[in-house]
Amino acid sequence: MRQLGMGVIAAAAVIFGALSVQAADMREVKIGTEGAYPPFNFIDSDGKLQGFDVDIAKALCEQANFKCEFVVQDWDGIIPGLLAKKYDAIVASMSITPERKEVVDFTNKYYNTPARFIATKSFDIEIPEDRAAADKALAGKPVGVQRATIHENFLRDNFPDVDLRVYATQDEANLDLVNGRVDLVMADSVALDEGFLKTPEGADFQFVGPSYSDPKWHGDGAGIAVRKGEDDLREALNKAIAAIRANGTYQKINAKYFDFDVYGG
Repeated sequence: MRQLGMGVIAAAAVIFGALSVQAADMREVKIGTEGAYPPFNFIDSDGKLQGFDVDIAKALCEQANFKCEFVVQDWDGIIPGLLAKKYDAIVASMSITPERKEVVDFTNKYYNTPARFIATKSFDIEIPEDRAAADKALAGKPVGVQRATIHENFLRDNFPDVDLRVYATQDEANLDLVNGRVDLVMADSVALDEGFLKTPEGADFQFVGPSYSDPKWHGDGAGIAVRKGEDDLREALNKAIAAIRANGTYQKINAKYFDFDVYGG
């Protein structure tokens, strides 16, 4: 049997010690996400969590030297889960809104896209820019939206005369559109385009009406939510967002999912 020389053993001990210190220095952070909002976050056919949000979170964790673990949580319980300390941050396309800022703190945005309606290609009602006129045009029409979202709030406040139907997930709303149970669906335009219109199920549907991006309802883009007062975590994530934007990592992830800059203005 061959034996290692003392010099080799000493060098190995130094390397092992350095790696142990580095591992000990890594902060463990649990990331909450929905897993039902393609292409931003979803479970693939192998049961693995995928999507733009997920890749961004992984890049941020690597940049910040965090050891991250993902926790899948239904959307309507995602903020309560954060407050209950099931996870430390939410990376789930959550819009930064005044209402949510009363409960949680946010990082800077990591993307920003508008909301839109979709309907069948045979839908023949014009939806004007003026919201009161648009509400009148759509009065009584069944409209699907995901529960506890900025889009539900926007519709309730601006389209009170539509027949609003709320769903636990975006996929459920889209399915009822396909089956003719609702005439329109409203959600984030990119989620609708990439997650539905560009799929076989969405072949007979299209965007209708204008885009909506009002800060009062739609916020200032999608950010990462953390518990109130956890400024060190929030600032570490802000620095990581700036770093991956500067070093090209963000752009590579963007190009994996989109043929345009999802970061927005």
